[in-house]
Amino acid sequence: MSTEHPDGKNQANADQVSPLALSDIRQEIDSVDLQIQALLNQRAAAALKVAAVKLAEADGKAVDFYRPEREAQILKEVARRNKGPMSDQAVQRIFREIISASLALEQPMRVAYLGPEGTYSHAAADRHFGHAVQTVPEAGIADIFQAVETGRARFGVVPVENSTEGTINLTLDLLTRTPLRVCGELSMRIQHCLLSRSESLTDIRTVHAHPQALAQCWHWLNANLPNAERISESSNAEAARLAIEHPEYAAIAGETAGELYGLNSLVSGIEDERNNTTRFLIIGDQDVPPSGDDSTLLMIAAPHKPGGLRRMLQPLEEAGVSMTRIESRPSRSALWEYHFFIDVNGHQDDANLAPVLDELRELTPLLKVLGSYPRAL
Repeated sequence: MSTEHPDGKNQANADQVSPLALSDIRQEIDSVDLQIQALLNQRAAAALKVAAVKLAEADGKAVDFYRPEREAQILKEVARRNKGPMSDQAVQRIFREIISASLALEQPMRVAYLGPEGTYSHAAADRHFGHAVQTVPEAGIADIFQAVETGRARFGVVPVENSTEGTINLTLDLLTRTPLRVCGELSMRIQHCLLSRSESLTDIRTVHAHPQALAQCWHWLNANLPNAERISESSNAEAARLAIEHPEYAAIAGETAGELYGLNSLVSGIEDERNNTTRFLIIGDQDVPPSGDDSTLLMIAAPHKPGGLRRMLQPLEEAGVSMTRIESRPSRSALWEYHFFIDVNGHQDDANLAPVLDELRELTPLLKVLGSYPRAL
């Protein structure tokens, strides 16, 4: 018969795991940890063998050590075979870090992002490539393109669309002029935190953030900090840096900034729109082979006549190719002429998409495949 503790917990439940049983379980965990560590190093040694084979076969030519399609295949297989109790996402994050660390042994890699440190772009770079790469902050989106074009970075992470603010037009404009290709994508939910040296909302006198973040948290600030002055900064990361120096300051930024600058997270998830998500593109100078689940970004110029755009889209419909997004930008080459950016499912080398692209080349004055790449996990 079970007895009750003064706090109301069942004594039988408390006694289900004895100190001796805990000791046995901890020994089991230690044993598993030893196996995991040995297997990790075994995997790393195999990755180094792969690197040696690639170098031998390259015969002095440049080698693409990072293979986005191979990584996507591994991570999707990880989720497919996962039996729990860990979630698919948790296991994928662990394997991404394993892949990142192994790749760093093959070839150190630099990835440019929109700085300074602690921005959501920084978090996106870490999430996509893992923490073993060297991340390089850049002052602007154009600087990211330049860093990759000149070889200062191997890849770049650029924002292209936000679910509440819309398209980042500068990114699209730069894609029209660069020789780089889109090599990957990821979508990241933007969760704003209120960060401060202080431990209480009552101590906060000013709230600092990028103007966009202030706008995205407008209702929450009105309800919870109505008397605090709101001050715009060049970035949320800069706001977090300022909050280090003044305990009465609070910054709106992500968890990455809070960890980087050692600030308390007073409240998380203060954004008014809970589904606020930013889509990022990975840019680089390599073509990505098919992964089996891909997207392709096209840029086309429709003939400047009635029904021109409809005729451009008709081959996609007839072939059953799904179009997931379309956006227009001025062509800058002639008055009232536009380029259309179209996301479609599939890889440019797929049997159903390749003939459509050939047909479009006959119909349109301009077709540029900006990249085929694995779809975001």
